[in-house]
Amino acid sequence: MARTVLVVDDLADWNPYYPSEHVITFETYLATEQSGADERVRVINLCGSYKYLSDGYYCSLLAEARGHHVIPSVKALNDLGRKALYRLQIEDLSQALDKAFKTKNKHEEIKLLSYFGTTLDPDFQDLARLLFERFSCPVLEVTLSYRDRWEITALRAVSHRSLDDAQQTLFAEALDRFSKKVWRKGRARKAMRYDLAILVNPEEKLPPSNAGALKKFIAAGRQFGIDVELITQQHYVRLPEFDALFIRETTAIDHHTYRFAKKAEAEGLVVIDDPTSMLRCTNKVYLADLFRTHKVPSPNAWLLHKGNSMHLDRLEAEAGYPVVIKIPDGSFSRGIVKVNNRQELEQKLPELFQKSALLLAQEFLYTDFDWRIGVFNNQPLYACRYYMVKNHWQIYRHGGSRTDSGHFETLPTFEVPRVVIDAALKATQPIGNGFYGVDVKEKNGRGYVIEVNDNPNIDSGIEDRFLGDELYRLIMKELLRRMENRSKGI
Repeated sequence: MARTVLVVDDLADWNPYYPSEHVITFETYLATEQSGADERVRVINLCGSYKYLSDGYYCSLLAEARGHHVIPSVKALNDLGRKALYRLQIEDLSQALDKAFKTKNKHEEIKLLSYFGTTLDPDFQDLARLLFERFSCPVLEVTLSYRDRWEITALRAVSHRSLDDAQQTLFAEALDRFSKKVWRKGRARKAMRYDLAILVNPEEKLPPSNAGALKKFIAAGRQFGIDVELITQQHYVRLPEFDALFIRETTAIDHHTYRFAKKAEAEGLVVIDDPTSMLRCTNKVYLADLFRTHKVPSPNAWLLHKGNSMHLDRLEAEAGYPVVIKIPDGSFSRGIVKVNNRQELEQKLPELFQKSALLLAQEFLYTDFDWRIGVFNNQPLYACRYYMVKNHWQIYRHGGSRTDSGHFETLPTFEVPRVVIDAALKATQPIGNGFYGVDVKEKNGRGYVIEVNDNPNIDSGIEDRFLGDELYRLIMKELLRRMENRSKGI
């Protein structure tokens, strides 16, 4: 478990807020002996000044020397101290600025305060969050001006002591949301051995785990002494306070889920999905070559390069029709088309080539269902049959605002044909030992791997239909084993 401390200049600085045993003075922090190697400490530095060589500066500096995770970091303080440094990190925020300023008066300079990445004006919320990811300060003052276009003209870390009553309320609420652990009673905090963050997106239409499954993950974690907390994109800077990250949001490389995985890995956390697995699984072009290299049984595949008509001639000659064309990073049956002749092929390709310079063509193997084998640490956990949508060739059919899906069956893994299990395990071994969902078609007594998903579905009432709560316990047990090995340095 991570221990959180709030460092202030004087305990009287905390009088406007709810009393907490976690609040200490800088003098006390200075005199505190180094914590044990196994204890993780997070410091929220609320000293009155962050100027170079001030108490606030030394608080962050000493925290980093002691191996504590501190907000703000010394790097953030140094960057904010020089405009030339922080400007390098805000050049790509034009989209967030354009969104924020749709209704703003161009003739007024705007100053806003961001409290742990949140701000009072909802128009600026995305901007505040992005700035907090780069300059993680408890209170950040942002100055914006219009010069041909809207720009951030100044950034400054400010003290909570300078806030008025209304701002103090916003600050306290933001702190409470940012770090609920600060307000927990000690007895409850000591009950758990490890902290696990589950990354979710409450707005996602097709999340990899529904609300019922998330509740069961939390309950299973408690049984093993794991405190499970649901986090979202805005909690990026909190990652170091956890022992592990479990991503339950659809992943992509050009996406915050990959940044979360990379940061968690860099901080030494156990990570599922790990960034290497994400890189390997999210690109179907990579998987096709990987399967070919490792002789994983899979449908015949061809690569199509934008502007190369010879590829189309070869595809037509070797594959015939129908044939399936896929963008490399599609999910939930998106970015996948079936073409029945050359005319359809040439009609569909321009649209798909707008998204990728390479496309994957795959021979069409029709089956009434696809097997989904859940594999964790190179062991099969569960098996489902996902049936095709009625009068359709895919599991999902997207149309307008509606997405249809076929029905399913969940079976014990020992009832799955051995050729399907063997194909699934052979496909995951060159990828890693993470948590994967392997899609396999069974045809003429053989298993053909279609793809490996790094972020497979675990939905209450579907994938857990056979194992029930035991499925969640098996996953948590493996995460516990990895966290214990990490703490032992294994």
